[in-house]
Amino acid sequence: MKKGIHPENYRPVVFRDMSNGDMFLTRSTCKTTETVEFEGETYPMVKVEISSTSHPFYTGKSKLVDTAGRVDRFMSRYAKSTGKK
Repeated sequence: MKKGIHPENYRPVVFRDMSNGDMFLTRSTCKTTETVEFEGETYPMVKVEISSTSHPFYTGKSKLVDTAGRVDRFMSRYAKSTGKK
């Protein structure tokens, strides 16, 4: 790797998929205050809602991830606009 082309805070970081708990280690400059033990070492941790291990495109499974009731809100607005219940 060329010297001097990466930011000073470019370091190993663990990303944790909150929908299924999977974790993976990569290098990043993300700012975080949380840490986690991964493979015997302590690393900074970044929480993500979805990753390649839970995304339907990569898994081939159709799974609805509704973290904030978005589908319910849409359905209630749709029902109001069309007069359907």
